[in-house]
Amino acid sequence: MRYDLIVHGGTVVNAEGSRKADVAIRGGKIVAVAPGLRREALRPASNGASPPPPQFVDAAGCYVIPGGVDVHVHLDLPFCGTFSSDDYDSGTRAAARGGVTTVIDFATPTAGGSLEQAVETWLAKAEGLACVDYAFHVCLTDWPRHRHELRRMVKQGIPTFKQFMIYEKQGWRARDGEMFSALEACHDLGAMLLVHAESADVLTELIARRHNPVDMLKYGARLHAMTRPNFVEAEAIQRAVTWAKATGGRLYIVHMSTAEGAEIVAQARRQGSDHILAETCPQYLVLDDSVFNRRDGHLFACCPQVKKPADQERLWRGLRQGTVAVVSTDTCTFTIAQKAMWKGDWTRIPMGLPGVETMLPIIFTHGVLRKRLSLTQFVDRCCTSPARLMGLGHRKGRVQPGFDADLAIIDPDHRIRVDHRKMETNADWSPYQGMVLAGFPRTTICRGQVVVDHYKFCGTRGQGCFLRRELPAAV
Repeated sequence: MRYDLIVHGGTVVNAEGSRKADVAIRGGKIVAVAPGLRREALRPASNGASPPPPQFVDAAGCYVIPGGVDVHVHLDLPFCGTFSSDDYDSGTRAAARGGVTTVIDFATPTAGGSLEQAVETWLAKAEGLACVDYAFHVCLTDWPRHRHELRRMVKQGIPTFKQFMIYEKQGWRARDGEMFSALEACHDLGAMLLVHAESADVLTELIARRHNPVDMLKYGARLHAMTRPNFVEAEAIQRAVTWAKATGGRLYIVHMSTAEGAEIVAQARRQGSDHILAETCPQYLVLDDSVFNRRDGHLFACCPQVKKPADQERLWRGLRQGTVAVVSTDTCTFTIAQKAMWKGDWTRIPMGLPGVETMLPIIFTHGVLRKRLSLTQFVDRCCTSPARLMGLGHRKGRVQPGFDADLAIIDPDHRIRVDHRKMETNADWSPYQGMVLAGFPRTTICRGQVVVDHYKFCGTRGQGCFLRRELPAAV
């Protein structure tokens, strides 16, 4: 059989286990996973003819895992009077360099705009620029208008929607009744609702108490953490879980950051509510709120903010146990100059961190190498479960015949010191600057095309494809 490319000599790792095997690719798909495929491809045909040899990628000593699936990114997002600095060019180059071959962004309607218009806007942002595959969730920012569009979105291959429990000034906030109704609609359609869970009214009150010149001068960026205690997230998660239980609608808590939130989700699942899911992000696993004591602490502001070491450990335990199902990044990149827009007022900081380029390395280094996760759990939480839960499990997240040829080849012994100057992101700083990480892919392959070779991006702008998704898989 003729192949386009063979990855040989490596250890193939799926969520269920690992084995020594070669991976053969043809037409952008995996067509065989077995030992000896390279030897077979080099053997002359019985009639003496010699077909053109495939491209060979030597993976000896390496893990061959499915390409990462980051289900939570924000590229070219209008926010806080500016735009996130990574667009679909730099953002997807960063993804590829980090071993991520699929990203899912959030199409957000403008005031008075429809969901379909939002999707068209985000398609235009990606067209001709994306270097890896991409899809969208759609934000429900005007429930009375948008509720009638959900069925059409599902038919167009967009079966996941998002509501925010905060951001009233931006016009994005969903009230409890709207969230309840959206969960009912998702239940009826087989869709899923993603929720940003923070308690808006209490958060507004806590911010107002500190929003004065004396406190801002005294505490600076530390106010970001001081005004967002853990109960702001935990109470909101509990409310969202209550509505999910009442409606049967599938709920997915985004960027969960607290130990209390992780326990609420775990308890709901122990009680049989397996339609309730949650993700966390690398920043909540390796950073803590001591960063706000730094002179440049405002750079680390994101929503929700990084918490305490105890929260980190509970989130790691949730990942290990599977009650936290997914690692994503919430990538939302702003430069030092953009972050400086705060001018001492923490409520004006553009909230967000770069992260898609470092997701797999952070989880591999601080998870697998520190024995918090097994190798197969790492693959499951970063590749397989994200694909399956977001309706891509039929083509992404596995090294298996019939699946897209998306691979990250990782040399477990090779370490790289994080330096923003050597990265693909447009960020001129990194929250992980100076960290020494294993897990950067030596080679990244997206639908059969090598897009990273010897740790350098070598792909083509615009080769990424928009992905129509199926209904989210049952848990």
